[in-house]
Amino acid sequence: MPRIATALASADKADPDLAADVVRTALERAGAGIARSVLLFLSTDFVHQAHAAVLAASRAAHCLQVAGCTAPGVFTEEDWVLDRPAACAMVFGGDCGLAAHPEAGAPLLSLATPTTAVRSWLAGGGQRYGLLSTDNSAHGAGRIWCHGKMATDGRCETAVSGARASIGVSRGMRVLGEPRPVACNGRDVLKIGGHPALNSLLRELPLEMREMEKLPFHLLAAGIVRGRPEGAIEEGRFTLVPIIAASHDERSITLTLPLDDGDRIFWALRQGLAAESDMRRLADDLSGKLGGAPDFGLLCSCLGRGPYFFGGEDRDLAVVRERFPGMPLIGAYGGGQIAPLIDGNEQVHNAAVLALFREDV
Repeated sequence: MPRIATALASADKADPDLAADVVRTALERAGAGIARSVLLFLSTDFVHQAHAAVLAASRAAHCLQVAGCTAPGVFTEEDWVLDRPAACAMVFGGDCGLAAHPEAGAPLLSLATPTTAVRSWLAGGGQRYGLLSTDNSAHGAGRIWCHGKMATDGRCETAVSGARASIGVSRGMRVLGEPRPVACNGRDVLKIGGHPALNSLLRELPLEMREMEKLPFHLLAAGIVRGRPEGAIEEGRFTLVPIIAASHDERSITLTLPLDDGDRIFWALRQGLAAESDMRRLADDLSGKLGGAPDFGLLCSCLGRGPYFFGGEDRDLAVVRERFPGMPLIGAYGGGQIAPLIDGNEQVHNAAVLALFREDV
């Protein structure tokens, strides 16, 4: 069995000793005296003590290979913590762990801030998955560390060696209708499928939302299809673009990105039941690709996808725990995620990126 385990702890104040405590607890659970490597997530309360916390974790682990970042919330298979100083760690005590020098073609665990996750970096290095390290507003930068040192360039990339990986993303959206061609003026969608855009959206929404004085734009998006419309949704060939306004006079919908006439889009709604169902599907798919039960996992979630979204319970975490009972799992809630999509690596939001690993035999 892999000598891998996690630990989670919270406190009234951000103290570097908390990072050391979770490493020691995880080592004890793994049955290891020292760690080959450590994945460490700290709440944003540690932003000014991140360096001291990483040093404390490194000493407790007796290793220099410590990677991770600060995030608004952290979790393991035990529980989640938001709005309180917290630390969690996954220790690797056997042959499997974080590689100091990732092999070519290995999926890269990638941590970055909103401004350092630039397109050229995302496109380089093969498949990437990971988290945007942010403050509690989800816009400002967090702190990132790699190889036991603070990442001065605001980025970290590493890979899990000694294990096979299966990685995917749950967008958690309920699709409303089929992709249809649009008539537009820049970011303003005027018509979809020949009908006024606002009329089209209202027709697809649940009845209680149609009657709202102001539409819940934070829950709505347009899915822009890439390539042929047939099978685009099932194959993930689409980009989700937030809706930011609606004109009742012009019956138009305004998006955050411009479209071209003839582009095909569908409407989508963020919904808890749809998100939970999507996570169940993803967990089953990834496990099937591994060819057996995973030995450990990493879940990169979002402030807009965690307990706040599910009404006080993280249903994504619950699904993974139910599907893989006892599996060591670590994760954090960031301001966004880095996900390997069909056309390459991209920043996504309000999503959950799940990576499952099975140790090489």
